[in-house]
Amino acid sequence: MKAVIVVCGLLMLGGCATGGQSNPPWMAMGGSCTKLSGDQELSLNLADDMAKEGKLHASLANLQNLPQGSAQVQLRKARIYRQLGRDEAGPLYQGLLGSCLAAEGEHGLGQLAAGHGDNALAITHLERAAQMAPTDAKIRNDLGVVYLNQRRVDEARFEFLTALELKQDESPAALNLVTLLIYQDQWKQAAELVTRAGLTPEQVSDAQYRAQALKAQARTASNQVAVVK
Repeated sequence: MKAVIVVCGLLMLGGCATGGQSNPPWMAMGGSCTKLSGDQELSLNLADDMAKEGKLHASLANLQNLPQGSAQVQLRKARIYRQLGRDEAGPLYQGLLGSCLAAEGEHGLGQLAAGHGDNALAITHLERAAQMAPTDAKIRNDLGVVYLNQRRVDEARFEFLTALELKQDESPAALNLVTLLIYQDQWKQAAELVTRAGLTPEQVSDAQYRAQALKAQARTASNQVAVVK
């Protein structure tokens, strides 16, 4: 079954284990926050542009030329590996926890946990990320997604509204809030938000599908409780 809420490809699968091998050196370092040189910053920006264009393998190749102990480089590699569904993402995010990008590390680990369907672990990581970076709209949105997956509706609404107020063009948060409103049969409020956010008919259809999936999950959970009683 299609995932209930998938925000811009965020909740993608990836491993966190490294087996019985010893940790690589960059994990012990926690990621260096030393500023990159001008040329290195240009290479980093080039890798970012390639990733935005969907050229993930090319972006990763460019990152291999940069200092591997850099927290900035580690973060970008972790994001690419997560999108590719590679096991390397987890250890890279873990290695950021003792660095200046600890919030991003917690965020990534939360995304990986959510991708595996472990909402409890995802919330643990994402709540930590939100405490470290309370004004990061993407973190607040992703936390709201996991709350909504658990049908913790009031908490989800709070996070989506926070993300929207922090960043007005945060389309994923608007789409997720529309999903929540439809789930609660608040069609008038949903329609108003669709107009304000400029969501497309395709996005609205997707929100309706997700809301129906949530309702189906809620009915299943209710039936299971009834059987247990």
